[in-house]
Amino acid sequence: MASSSQRVEKPVSPEPQAEPGPEPGPGRELQSWQWLVFYLCFYGFMSQMRPGESFITPYLLSPAKNFTKKQVTNEITPVLSYSYLAVLVPMFLLTDYLRYKPVLLLQGLSYIAVWLLLLFGDSVLHMQFMEFFYSLTMAARIAYSSYIFSLVRPAQYQRMAGYSRSAVLLGVFTSSVLGQLLVTVGKFSFTTLNYISLAFLTFSLILAMFLKRPKRSLFFNRSEPAHGEASPSELDKMHPGPGQPAGRKLCGTPLAGWRDWILMRMLWELGASLRLPQLRLWSLWWVFNSAGYYLIVFYVHILWNDIDPTKDTTKVYNGGVDAASTLLGAITAFTAGFVKVQWALWAKLIIGAVTAVQAGLIFLMHKTGSIWLCYMAFVLFRGFYQFLVPIAISSSTLGTSCCCPLPTSWELCWGPCGTS
Repeated sequence: MASSSQRVEKPVSPEPQAEPGPEPGPGRELQSWQWLVFYLCFYGFMSQMRPGESFITPYLLSPAKNFTKKQVTNEITPVLSYSYLAVLVPMFLLTDYLRYKPVLLLQGLSYIAVWLLLLFGDSVLHMQFMEFFYSLTMAARIAYSSYIFSLVRPAQYQRMAGYSRSAVLLGVFTSSVLGQLLVTVGKFSFTTLNYISLAFLTFSLILAMFLKRPKRSLFFNRSEPAHGEASPSELDKMHPGPGQPAGRKLCGTPLAGWRDWILMRMLWELGASLRLPQLRLWSLWWVFNSAGYYLIVFYVHILWNDIDPTKDTTKVYNGGVDAASTLLGAITAFTAGFVKVQWALWAKLIIGAVTAVQAGLIFLMHKTGSIWLCYMAFVLFRGFYQFLVPIAISSSTLGTSCCCPLPTSWELCWGPCGTS
């Protein structure tokens, strides 16, 4: 009887030892998550500290560089927009495959290359290379936007997109205000502003070096496989379907091998994502609206110079206008994080309405002869764009997480997901 009672007590004894163990884990995990989000937002703020950016076009037209308006308009500025359109999709794919941090480092190095060429370049070719590197920095912004999604649950995507985007826009606001004050009050030259920008960019590159590189990403990087089973993607873990198996047997054929080749996988992930109507809609909006947006943002400085030409640099208010438009954008982006709308139902209508208003504002800027009315139209134009950006990011990411998980080999998706 004694021995039987001991047998009953043995299974009970390990349980009290196992219970205290997991309790501190969630607390440490929450504290680590909060610190990473804070650090990422601080990095996003500091990476936008470029007080000379609002005055690049006046700097190129100034005696310091002495480029003509025709050269800036027809030979230098166009390189930025079209190279951005060309590198945007490859940068998006590489961002997820390389797990964000290498692309953020590439962005920091490209920013430094931009300002070194601005300061020491003296030919149209140098400025064209400057614009190409600038297009890399713009395309690489997707790394910052999507990095934060590796830290939070899908339910928090929209709000986190608002936080991260607001940090960026507040950084642009602070940078623009600083640049305008240095030019108008401090009477700093544009060259000095660019040296200050280079110092800030070097610091932001150092910050990027200490960012934690996620072990997984949304599409390409999966957990380690166990016992010959296919690893579930990160999307499996974020949004598992009912009755979905933890892993599936890989086909051990040469055909499955070349289908798992990384280029084929990248093309497959792109094709599978574009089959989702919501993701396809926001992706197309992002590409074309962003290309038009940046055309306006960088050509508008030439327009302002035509409407109100001035040789007095202290009366160039580019920084103040950028600050006002960015502040409005930060407010609208933050507000977008709390908007509760059925985007699957209303997305097309809202995108169409916002785009129509943007077109009207562009037409007003083209026709008006008042520099202040042109300033006001530009501020509103940027505000509408920045409102939709965090929504596009979160809606696109949620669109993928609500789909079936992307497969490790192509055969896995020719069932319900492939036909969805």
